[in-house]
Amino acid sequence: MIKRYIIVILFLFFVSGLLFGQSASDELIQFSGVVLTADSIHPVPFTNISIKNTKWGTVADYYGYFSLVARKADTILFSAIGYKQGVFVIPDTATESRYSLIQVMPSDTIMLPQTVIYPWPSKEQFKEAFLYYKVPEDDIERAKRNLRAELIHSLADASAMDGSQNYKFAMQQMQDKYYYNGQLQPISILNPFAWAQFIKAWKEGKFKRKKKVKY
Repeated sequence: MIKRYIIVILFLFFVSGLLFGQSASDELIQFSGVVLTADSIHPVPFTNISIKNTKWGTVADYYGYFSLVARKADTILFSAIGYKQGVFVIPDTATESRYSLIQVMPSDTIMLPQTVIYPWPSKEQFKEAFLYYKVPEDDIERAKRNLRAELIHSLADASAMDGSQNYKFAMQQMQDKYYYNGQLQPISILNPFAWAQFIKAWKEGKFKRKKKVKY
């Protein structure tokens, strides 16, 4: 019976010795903090925080805040797109069950190789488009085309008015006269009937200078 008690006592001493012999790094702590940029001290949202050589970790929120359970002497890795990886080792001399950190992330410049985008998928299609593509006219060429005499004549013929149109135009003129009585009547430079009359008169040669007869 005494031997049995001695064995139990030795076993308890052995277990307590193992527990006591564990290093302080096995103690769990609440590790929390905020991730900020190094240049402007702005939060880095959704930063990945992981414990090295483990599958444990977390993700910071929109304001860069994070919190996770870790052990003393654990190596914490911080990673975010556009920033260099951050590394922090939790001190094994921490005396409290909570530890806070402000992790600063420096920007990381990523140089991408040059990419040239062509509108044609092959050289053959580019050659065909270059040789047979119709170059659009510039403003001067369009103005010259619109001012050709035959085009103006065709517009004058198309805009010739019959009796009913002349009657409507006369009534409209009379209505405008009474409507704007005592006021400044608007300029009728955009009046299509006025332009039609002008083109018709110009076509009939009414604007030609008359030769003076010398007596």
